[in-house]
Amino acid sequence: MSIKSKSAIATGNGKFVIESVTLANPKPDEVIVKMKAAGLCHTDYDSLSWGKPIVMGHEGAGIVEQIGKDIRGFSKGDKVILNWATPCMTCFQCQEGNQHICENNSPVVAGSNGHTPGHAHLAGTKWKGNIIERSFNLGTLSEYALVKKSALVKVEAENLNFSAAAIISCGVMTGYGSVVNSAKLTAGSSVVVLGCGGVGLNVLNACEISGASQIIGVDINPHKLELAKQFGATAVILADKNDVGLNQVAKQVKELLGGRGADYAFECTAIPALGAAPLAMIRNAGTAVQVSGIEEEIMIDMRLFEWDKIYINPLYGKCRPQIDFPKLMGLYKKGALKLDEMITREYRLEELDTAFTDLLEGKNAKGVVVFD
Repeated sequence: MSIKSKSAIATGNGKFVIESVTLANPKPDEVIVKMKAAGLCHTDYDSLSWGKPIVMGHEGAGIVEQIGKDIRGFSKGDKVILNWATPCMTCFQCQEGNQHICENNSPVVAGSNGHTPGHAHLAGTKWKGNIIERSFNLGTLSEYALVKKSALVKVEAENLNFSAAAIISCGVMTGYGSVVNSAKLTAGSSVVVLGCGGVGLNVLNACEISGASQIIGVDINPHKLELAKQFGATAVILADKNDVGLNQVAKQVKELLGGRGADYAFECTAIPALGAAPLAMIRNAGTAVQVSGIEEEIMIDMRLFEWDKIYINPLYGKCRPQIDFPKLMGLYKKGALKLDEMITREYRLEELDTAFTDLLEGKNAKGVVVFD
């Protein structure tokens, strides 16, 4: 029996509506999840401009409602976190351990089939009688989500805070994984984090968890710098919008660190002009990490790479969902990973317009939509 699901639907013209979609019964390898919470980030707002109708949302947690006949390991009532980078476990990259850039299922990696309109596993969701895509093959801003089994990670918890669990599946994983999985930050290191929004705060938190000795947060917003202190920053720098390439910030960083520069710098601003800025912050043979996913052409002064500096551009913190999500939940349970502190406000689905306004105005560290 099909399910009617109230959903946030990007209409393809820069706007969205709250209307119902119809979910078919799950195919043998599919699961229907009753959503309990969905995190919000700039990507969700960006989906309004993708030029096609789409069920919005790519972060979330909920409860298994229905399972396909071939599903093993999940039952109705299981609590789950949804993961947008669903691995196939058989392609070259999955076999190499790079599940986050699966060649068959990734919705963002060039050459994969995961985000192709009309792809077989998208056919189960309809709006106004027509097949509609689901953002990142999930569509979590909906009362119910129809997903592949590979998109689920089970959570063993009696009194689960679904809002906290929901935000793990993108921003938290990206920030934490960029520090731990990608940069492999070592204890005692010095760090600079450029941009103290949602992802940047998670980078700061991960640096603290990893034992960094000096952690400098940088932002143009004084409020975000106050948050940075709560998430592990040992020092903060208020940047000037007119500081091209953050060159003045780089001088301040070096003064704070005895003239040498940081061991690691993480760019979390998503501002293309600052794509090379972390290179100016690090010492020779230091590591610069472009966390925010800038995807456009920029000009870089190659002298910034001198000498022996490393620049990496990881996706999704090299996420291995079945390994990393339980680790993150474990760190949360012991109080090290600050998820509750990250959530500034919860919204109902009908308040999504307000939630986007707050997001764009920088009012929230993280906003979450909750469902009954």
